[in-house]
Amino acid sequence: MKTMFDVQQLLKRFGLFIYGHNRTSTLELMEVEIRELYESGMIDRDIFRKAVLVLRSEMNKEMNG
Repeated sequence: MKTMFDVQQLLKRFGLFIYGHNRTSTLELMEVEIRELYESGMIDRDIFRKAVLVLRSEMNKEMNG
């Protein structure tokens, strides 16, 4: 799990297609869904941590230009 594409494919495997009003809200919604998948035991901790890392990296890029 290294790119946003990887995160999107993970969500797609579970039938989740997420679109927000803007990129930041989309990234936040993706993180919520990833967290719910982890808490329900559908993904393991390693995948969860890598996905959140990718999402937060993308959020930082959005915030800092």
